[in-house]
Amino acid sequence: MSQAGIAVTGLGVVGPHGQAPDAMFDALLRGESAIRPVFPELAKPALAATVAFDASPWFSKLQLAGVDRVSQLAVAAAERALDDAGMPGPWAENEGERVGIYVGCGMGGASALETAYRGGASGRVPPLTIPAFMPNAPASHIAMRRKVLGPVLTYSVACASSAIAIAEAAKAIESGEVDLAIAGGSEALIVPGVMLAWQAMQTLASAPPGGAATAVRPFAADRSGFALGEGAAFLVLESAQRAAARGARSYASLAGWGSSCDASHLTKPDAAGQARALRAALRKAGLSPQQVGYCNAHGTATRIGDPIECEALAQVWGDALGDLRVSSTKALHGHLLGAAGALEAVITVMALHRRALPPNMHGSEPDPDCALNLVGMNDTDAPSLEAAASSSFAFGGTNAALVFRRA
Repeated sequence: MSQAGIAVTGLGVVGPHGQAPDAMFDALLRGESAIRPVFPELAKPALAATVAFDASPWFSKLQLAGVDRVSQLAVAAAERALDDAGMPGPWAENEGERVGIYVGCGMGGASALETAYRGGASGRVPPLTIPAFMPNAPASHIAMRRKVLGPVLTYSVACASSAIAIAEAAKAIESGEVDLAIAGGSEALIVPGVMLAWQAMQTLASAPPGGAATAVRPFAADRSGFALGEGAAFLVLESAQRAAARGARSYASLAGWGSSCDASHLTKPDAAGQARALRAALRKAGLSPQQVGYCNAHGTATRIGDPIECEALAQVWGDALGDLRVSSTKALHGHLLGAAGALEAVITVMALHRRALPPNMHGSEPDPDCALNLVGMNDTDAPSLEAAASSSFAFGGTNAALVFRRA
């Protein structure tokens, strides 16, 4: 693979800020939060960023009986990415064998499980619960629509799932296993049972009445946790040579990727492990830390997580840390768990493409233990941005980092 690396030729999103990457990015630049109260019937107030989505353009009423929301979102986002890349479908057999699908999905069809649980109490569980729930269903539905006959793989690595999926897709292109990859993630977990489980972990943000929109405050002294989000995001990846040969527009190139494991604790992150993933991605990209101007941080706004991530960045960037612009967009779109890495990769690509940085919102009082050059609302222009990173750090100790270069 040449220095040009892997071209990003298509972007598709179905997220809390809509279904168009440009419109989504504009909303982030304006600091618009999609986080709202949900499930007023629960004993404890709950917040989430949900998607306004109509599945009817993608599935018939009969089909929807066995297709969970997580697959519906995935199909719509992947189709939008392929259309954006100028890929009419479905592929002929000889072409479909050279296409791969790589999807991150942390928990699968939560709505299907919730419905089965409630139905089981009354004696009727929907017969298609299992195929609707299985975490590889989103990838399979995309494959069936486009007749993708190559590798169709699902990665379930908690919050790093879709970042890992994107890296694995890039590896497959680089090795010659596939010519084109559809890579991303989908998650749809906004159901009462999942919300209660996360509340029990005491990692979710709290907010006074009327304060939902500003409840998530990454790197702030008064941060209290994250809000769940739902959605799907996909990138179309192909070699730079192939993209140039067909005259495709390239938003950016995926230049480097790295992963590591803390191997120390299931839920407590480790700075050294995160730093290993970041260094591996930079090494693969052939870039020094000083050449990377922006990082879309994992930034969950938890008391433990944020300082450890800052320590990891300091270990890698050293004296150059002050030159690295940083923001966590989870303050605005919530934490999409298995789909977080994909959505934030799209945002990072858009930052390079537009040379603008989404702000780090709601942190009027930064934590002294989080000494970062955070992007402010009035300082989003980045006219000389050439390279940017996106980080995803998961429960289980798996860390993933992606590095993109401007096309």
